[in-house]
Amino acid sequence: MAQVPAASAPQRKPLYKLLYVQVLCAIVLGGLLGWLAPHIATNEWIKALGDGFIKLIKMLIAPIIFCTVVSGIAHIQDAKKVGRVGIKALVYFEVVSTFALVIGLLVANIARPGANFAGKVPDSTAAAQFAKQAGEMHSVDFVLNIIPDSVVGAFAKGDILQVLLFSILFGFAVMALGERGHTLRDLIDDVAHGIFGVIAIVMKAAPLGAFGAMAFTIGRYGPAALGNLAGLILVFYLTSALFVVLVLGAIARIAGFNIFKFIAYIKDELLIVLGTSSSESALPQLMAKLERLGCSKSVVGLVVPTGYSFNLDGTNIYMTLATLFIAQAMGVDLNLTQQLTILAVAMLTSKGASGVTGAGFITLAATLTVVNPALVPGMAIVFGIDKFMSECRALVNITGNGVATVVVSWWEGELDHEKLHRALNRIEDPTDLQVAVTTG
Repeated sequence: MAQVPAASAPQRKPLYKLLYVQVLCAIVLGGLLGWLAPHIATNEWIKALGDGFIKLIKMLIAPIIFCTVVSGIAHIQDAKKVGRVGIKALVYFEVVSTFALVIGLLVANIARPGANFAGKVPDSTAAAQFAKQAGEMHSVDFVLNIIPDSVVGAFAKGDILQVLLFSILFGFAVMALGERGHTLRDLIDDVAHGIFGVIAIVMKAAPLGAFGAMAFTIGRYGPAALGNLAGLILVFYLTSALFVVLVLGAIARIAGFNIFKFIAYIKDELLIVLGTSSSESALPQLMAKLERLGCSKSVVGLVVPTGYSFNLDGTNIYMTLATLFIAQAMGVDLNLTQQLTILAVAMLTSKGASGVTGAGFITLAATLTVVNPALVPGMAIVFGIDKFMSECRALVNITGNGVATVVVSWWEGELDHEKLHRALNRIEDPTDLQVAVTTG
């Protein structure tokens, strides 16, 4: 009797072929180029590598959200489920966002990173422009902006909330068609598979994008640009790590998975975000991975896009920490009432600037304007290092949205725990092994 070949199990790829290894090497090489040869690293063609990769990804975000959301809703028989999942997601977002804001506030009061800040507040026209943008932000404008002037315009601008609104409405319409919508549902599913195929092609350029973005950042600002502000960056990174390990770790444990294994599972996406400083650059790939992790398609399609506007944990930590840092650096004492105001204001402003260039800085300006207008000029203190802090914000945001999707799936009773266990523990699917044995 013929024996099953010992090599029937799939072989691991060599390290140099793994995407996260390629991206990590590209980040290191880009950093070295920016440090050793800034005149080359700041060349417009080097910058174009990072910008071009982000544009390629953003090109695909609107269609993949449309296909995923419409397909997820259209396959649901009960319309009440969509509303139930949405409410659960929003409740989760607000609770966890509050934890993020409070942790930032506590750490800022304990560590006081701005207490020994030396030097005058620098003048910055760029910071003034962000403050002006923040002053023009109103809650009613944010709500009205969710409604696109036209469907084509929503897709052309790539506004996530506008595309999400139309996708939800279209999904309900297809669901209402019943059997008549079967062909349309299949077509949308096929289009989604095609778009994920395009994403797989685009992701091959991730190392180039990460190299260009990191080289330009270091070349433009330089390690020396951090100066006395290195303490704030260190405190922010440590606070973010504390939030991920303690808060998200506790939530993950309740839902039945390990936060460190989850981070290892999405390491490719995290490294892409690290290289590009944009959490949107990993959105499509994250959605696909969460489905493979055992989350239902409908939950992934609703929670992930919504989370990019309503679940910005990293941005929340940044706002409370940066606001108190500026106050401490300018010698302004904020009483308990003012600090509680920061929590309330930041909870709202973090939603209003979603999808806007420099969103983290704009939300900071909006928060300072409400808490104490005298603090607005102090934005110039942190403006020079905002680029370095935006990377950490993006990393925490994408991790938080990934955990949120798994938790809402678990809460909804639609999390495949067997898939989750296999994926996080890197256990091959037994059906795949069986196929390998049979064909071997």
